Amino acid sequence: MGTAGLESFAADESRSIGRRYEETKAAYRGEYQRDRDRIIHSTAFRRLVYKTQVFVNHEGDLYRTRLTHSIEVAQIGRTVALALNLNEALIEAICLAHDFGHTPFGHAGQDALNECMRDFGGFEHNLQSLRVVDVLEEKYAEFSGLNLMFETREGILKHCSKKNAAELGDVGKRFLNREQPGLEAQIANIVDAIAYNNHDVDDGFRAGLIGLEQLREQPLFGKQHDEVHERYPDLDDRRLIYEIIRRMINTVVTDLIDQTRANIKEFAPQSIDDVRRAGKPLASMSDEIYAQHVGLKRFLNKHLYRHEQKLAMTEKVQAILKDLFQIYMTDIDKMPLQFSSAVDKQDKTSRARVVADYIAGMTDRFAIAEHERIIG
Repeated sequence: MGTAGLESFAADESRSIGRRYEETKAAYRGEYQRDRDRIIHSTAFRRLVYKTQVFVNHEGDLYRTRLTHSIEVAQIGRTVALALNLNEALIEAICLAHDFGHTPFGHAGQDALNECMRDFGGFEHNLQSLRVVDVLEEKYAEFSGLNLMFETREGILKHCSKKNAAELGDVGKRFLNREQPGLEAQIANIVDAIAYNNHDVDDGFRAGLIGLEQLREQPLFGKQHDEVHERYPDLDDRRLIYEIIRRMINTVVTDLIDQTRANIKEFAPQSIDDVRRAGKPLASMSDEIYAQHVGLKRFLNKHLYRHEQKLAMTEKVQAILKDLFQIYMTDIDKMPLQFSSAVDKQDKTSRARVVADYIAGMTDRFAIAEHERIIG
């Protein structure tokens, strides 16, 4: 066991690379706790409440937003961390910040902004999340960004091209060296997918875009449906769906814990460096459950995310972001001073990146209101 009852291969702040800017240690908090608290108090975290998960903000009050999704991811992540004696505060920090770089309007917004940025280096929400915590948050007198610990930043940057990694310094090295992140980062990545997979089932059913009979064809859903229906034959559909989803989450999370524990036993890492050099992720599901998890993801992609009703909304919101991008590229003074003053007027790529920063930070409703204000 390592510090405070953690496994020897868990992230340990006493052996961390640390922060980019040196700071006096907090009197009553660990460094990863401090990261979590900075994330919760950030502007980017508050904005998540009005950013889309699947449904645009004005489509309904009970659908997931990026904020509720991030909290759900953190809850699952903490469960896994405690079961495996990993660093709970670090996993929670990563989970709460992992979506900071998402544009308004979910993946539809990202696709639109990436298309606008095609000639200027592209746009990827994962890189943007790191950019938010490293540069764009402006709260501290001595540095830009939140000055988070290396392991927190490593977990936020889930994937990255070699080209981009080469420009990111310490946090990009693992992509160039083909190393894994720490187990806390690996877990955060997986529980993100578990949360959105299962909760998108709930939102899709609530919206009437996917039905019970369709869902029953998915092994992960179908097995739990049959067990719940047999035990509670008179449940109304809403309670039935909720009971099924909570059992699906329990099935996948329990499998993740058990399989990861088995992987750890087989590889026997003694330190976080051993985890990094393992050659493959040590956090994983079993082959059977992973196949069911991926099958559900593909089902949702086909029947929910690409539903004709969603595609109609996608076209509308993408047009909004593309309009805004062109407007700001043409006239930077239509952006707030903190953004327009950061533009290098002689460098179109610099201008585009600042415009992308501004648009990516918008909430759904602000983007809609700004579009209406400027265009009418």
